Amino acid sequence: MGVAYSLVLEQTQKLIMTQELRQAIAILQMPTQELLDFVQKEFEENPLLDLAEDDSRPEMPEAEPEWLEYFRDTSDLGFVPKTNYSKEEPAWDNFLSRETTLAEHLQAEWEMVAQTAEEKQIGEFIIGSLDTDGYLCCTVAEIADILHQPRSRVFRVLKTIQRLESTGIGARNLEECLLIQAEALGCLTPEIRQVILHFLPDLAEGRLARVAQELKLSLPQVQSIRDFIRTLDPKPGRQYGDGEKVHYIIPDVTVDKVEGEYIILVNDAVGNRLQVNNCYRRILNDDNNADGATKRFVTTKLNSAVWLIRSIEQRRLTIYRIVEALLHLQRPFFDFGVRHLRPLTLREVADEIGMHESTVSRATANKFIQTTHGVFPLRMLFDSGVESVNGKGAAAESVKRLLVDLVEQEDPHNPFSDQKLAEILAQRGINVSRRTVAKYRQEANIPSSISRRRY
Repeated sequence: MGVAYSLVLEQTQKLIMTQELRQAIAILQMPTQELLDFVQKEFEENPLLDLAEDDSRPEMPEAEPEWLEYFRDTSDLGFVPKTNYSKEEPAWDNFLSRETTLAEHLQAEWEMVAQTAEEKQIGEFIIGSLDTDGYLCCTVAEIADILHQPRSRVFRVLKTIQRLESTGIGARNLEECLLIQAEALGCLTPEIRQVILHFLPDLAEGRLARVAQELKLSLPQVQSIRDFIRTLDPKPGRQYGDGEKVHYIIPDVTVDKVEGEYIILVNDAVGNRLQVNNCYRRILNDDNNADGATKRFVTTKLNSAVWLIRSIEQRRLTIYRIVEALLHLQRPFFDFGVRHLRPLTLREVADEIGMHESTVSRATANKFIQTTHGVFPLRMLFDSGVESVNGKGAAAESVKRLLVDLVEQEDPHNPFSDQKLAEILAQRGINVSRRTVAKYRQEANIPSSISRRRY
């Protein structure tokens, strides 16, 4: 039986994800610092990219119509990559210094304390075996075996390091760390020792009555012990730097209030602007003597340069439009702060500005906004919420801030339970269950009512 074959001509429509489109989407998602690094790399690899010293655009000879429109366009604000070419820009590395690490600090101390070469060697090994919290990552026996030293000598050196200026460093567990600090302060009573050694989980869970019963102490005494232990540092190594570069938050957009009106400033690195290098413009003329390979190279790099500049400008305009919509939809937040956030979805903003929801999602990912109330993740303004009496709803973040206010005002001897907090919120027009209150309380790092109770 034969098989019939036929040719059918079909016309379909689909979106092809080109390399340029992928780059534009990636640029839209990039926070400011990542974008600076990306543009710096492109600036180094593409000879057609240049820095304009002012806002003027050089006149271009006749070129292909596709590019002539770009070269005559003076509305593009461009972009400033990271560069050291500007003489007026200060070198910030002359003003910032690296923090002293824990190992460096201890090493300087130990150099003055060690009395013999053996002690110095053991001490340096111990210092090198501390984690970022200041705890020893190996045992005394292991150190003794590796260095071929008596365990008693290693133990003695360890105890000396534990009592250096950075008290508690070199402990082998949390209990030992707290005991060393309490002893150094002259406050290590038998009761405090017992609590640290055997009842830390009970203190953390607020089971003061059990501790009082076991140690035959009064509740105020146990509470006093807990208050003292809370003054100790469970991670003493964290007060020193880790030797890594300090990372600062660079706001991607700033909203300032000037004479009662809000001004939106997208961080596009004010100063020199990214543009096409004028040295290559003659190659675009038909009258030049450049060969075909050179023209193809310049055309390719020109495509890349113009697409990059347009993608960055599109990113700037997209962020501006989104923040402009947020300024309208979240006006109480900009006026009065986080407690006045209202529930808002990406779709609402997308409908407001006529964009796709995925575009809004990409444009707001990993970005920060600076307001008169502080610097916040841009995504925080898209907050889920709970039902309120007036039908407008209340944002989750504003409910958390309200819980913080209520806890700060409560009677410490009779703190509000989660059910009581839910009832108070209901009286203020916010309908939320006890379980939701417990969830928001934990996310706001508010202890339970048992842990907050004062005796």
